[in-house]
Amino acid sequence: MDIQQHTAATGSVHSGSSEEDTGGPGPADRLPLADFHDACGRILASINTVIEGKQEAARLALTVLLAQGHLLVEDVPGVGKTMLAKTLARTIDCSVHRIQFTPDLLPSDVTGVSIYNQDKHRFEFRPGPVFANIVIGDEINRASAKTQSALLECMEEHQVTVDGRSYTLDAPFMVVATQNPIEMEGTYPLPEAQRDRFMARISMGYPDPRAEMLMLETHQSMSPLREIRPVVGVGEVRAMVATVQDVYVSPAVKEYVVGIGRATREHPHLRLGASPRALLQLLRAAKAAAALDGRDFVLPDDVGSVAESVLAHRLMLDRKAITAGENASGIVAGILAKVPVGAEARRTAS
Repeated sequence: MDIQQHTAATGSVHSGSSEEDTGGPGPADRLPLADFHDACGRILASINTVIEGKQEAARLALTVLLAQGHLLVEDVPGVGKTMLAKTLARTIDCSVHRIQFTPDLLPSDVTGVSIYNQDKHRFEFRPGPVFANIVIGDEINRASAKTQSALLECMEEHQVTVDGRSYTLDAPFMVVATQNPIEMEGTYPLPEAQRDRFMARISMGYPDPRAEMLMLETHQSMSPLREIRPVVGVGEVRAMVATVQDVYVSPAVKEYVVGIGRATREHPHLRLGASPRALLQLLRAAKAAAALDGRDFVLPDDVGSVAESVLAHRLMLDRKAITAGENASGIVAGILAKVPVGAEARRTAS
């Protein structure tokens, strides 16, 4: 196991399972929208100095962070998946751990283990690399299903349970995992329950020729990551998360989200549609997208802008659809084109 940037002190581990003891933002911690927008601009500008030509990927990564979700970055090797995760982590002055997933990695290598202290005659918990604000899981689908499942409780409940005792993870907490396509040698497909824990999935893709030329000119002598410095503190990130939580969602927009979810479950080409968790995360991502655009209310367009990234990786196509060459992204686009937007939501948008 390769754990880099081990910056979190073990003294930050808290015992208990209460969701209120997560260090989350309180009502007084919200930022004005102007300050929120300024902080987002600093983060995105810092990321874009390293990741050339991938502004949409950087924006979505920030959206997921502010919506208290987790991000899955999927693509072929060498297109900047891990670089994006590292750059996002370095823009924030918080604890960062990196885990290199391999077939021989054990669950205790991720969550931690209780070790007997002979001097004190008792067991003591040694926290694993998951105890950090941002956890980078590199090539997560190279580990076995047993090790992958060690992240389920961490990602959903923000806590780790070892030997019957729960330890709370500090907020903000975000897992940024990278994976290679499942067709590649030595990979294990993520199970449906694991994929459903990730708020969004993005594919980096190859850079355009201009960005690739710039990369060749600037990335030869040294890694641009060396020049990255934190532009926001962990307290400011908590306040930004609280600002997103305060974004208003009208009943009409909620009905629109429910309509999208039901359409995925009733689609003739899908064996598995969007779960209730998926709809909750779609709405949270839409709230973050609205705040990034400088608004304190959600429009249907905000839902549509994140729907493909939030829903596509959760959907399972039937064999006929796969044979016909259809894909989940195309199905989500078709659903967005057909699901009606309520009159109240249209009035808000206008």
